[in-house]
Amino acid sequence: MISRYARPRMTAIWEPQHRFDTWLRVELLACEAWAELGKVPREALAVIRKRAGYDLNRIQEIEREVRHDVVAFVSAVAERVGPEARYIHLGLTSYDVVDTALAVQLQEAATILIEELEALRLVLADLARRNKQTVMVGRTHGVHAEPLTFGLKLALWYTEAGRDLDRLRRAKETVACGKLSGAVGTFAHLPPFVEQYVCGRLGLTPAPISSQILSRDRHAEFLLTLALIGTSLDKFSTEIRHLQRTEVLEVEEPFVEGQKGSSAMPHKRNPVACEQVSGLARLLRSYAQAGLENVPLWHERDISHSSVERVVLPDATILLDYLLVRFRGILEGLQTYPDRMRQNLELTGGLVFSEAVLLALVGKGLSRDEAYRLVQRHAMKAWESREPFKPLLLTDPEIRRHLSPAEIENCFDLGYHLRHLDEIFARVGL
Repeated sequence: MISRYARPRMTAIWEPQHRFDTWLRVELLACEAWAELGKVPREALAVIRKRAGYDLNRIQEIEREVRHDVVAFVSAVAERVGPEARYIHLGLTSYDVVDTALAVQLQEAATILIEELEALRLVLADLARRNKQTVMVGRTHGVHAEPLTFGLKLALWYTEAGRDLDRLRRAKETVACGKLSGAVGTFAHLPPFVEQYVCGRLGLTPAPISSQILSRDRHAEFLLTLALIGTSLDKFSTEIRHLQRTEVLEVEEPFVEGQKGSSAMPHKRNPVACEQVSGLARLLRSYAQAGLENVPLWHERDISHSSVERVVLPDATILLDYLLVRFRGILEGLQTYPDRMRQNLELTGGLVFSEAVLLALVGKGLSRDEAYRLVQRHAMKAWESREPFKPLLLTDPEIRRHLSPAEIENCFDLGYHLRHLDEIFARVGL
């Protein structure tokens, strides 16, 4: 388990104590269901409720002998209960308990992740609104394209995080599924009522059909969702890393007093937090791959998925919990440099307005190819000579035959490019 990144709330879900506590909940509810059917005497149920418990060390001691964790657990509980323990685990197979309890644990983990993702979206929303008018250059292929605002970039992240939130809520529902259907899913030794009763009390949906286990496409979907969320954080972090490059320096992740960026170079302020997010997101994607590999099992089940899940499900939820909190901290301390954004916008001497000139010429009746030729000729000269773009246009007789100086000037109106800001923000709910 990646304990370095663990936070107590999430870690507690995967601790042995909580896992066995959840198993015990399933076992006791199954006894209650049997009592409802008259199979377990009420007197025996009362004894079971009163005495049921376990000792972690005793479970481990028994497991070393029997090499089966559920058998060890049931045996440890039975030692405390006494003769009435014969009604515990009645008609069940191990994964009736394990899978149903796992669904409960995944619900608990997903609830925390949803809360953290919601908190991250609130920070993104606030940053987007505050930077709505913070003008910067947009880049495609890493090359200056046209003006936008930093708020628009953040609004885009806000909407992606919203889709991640929707996906996570759906994935939580997908794994909110229990099964108590026996060794091969036929309810041979217990009626469907027991499954319905237990799942109902746990807030789960009974699987419409199962084998000895729940089908692992459910868990794969959950892991894929966590990987997608991590990949969104990777995307956002990668953008901050690019914008923090020395030649760009439009934003910068927090650099606190006393922090050192390099053992050799005292001037260094490296985007190490964002790099960490990007690196750990790769682990989440590998866990999703492991989840996919767990789907095809032999017949009604084999055990090849079990060992994998003991690692990837705790680790993936713990890791994403950490990444959501980590990235939120990056955003909360993010430094923005609007003056540098403006300088970079003006770096190409007005070339970012070339499409506006092109369309103005098309509007005067020129073919698109002809207009493109006229504009590109001067754009390439400005690119290579670093001369300002607008004067080249103003002194070209061919362009002046179609556009007046005022019309050329209008093509360089920054406000024209940003006139739909309010509408875009309204569309994304900001």
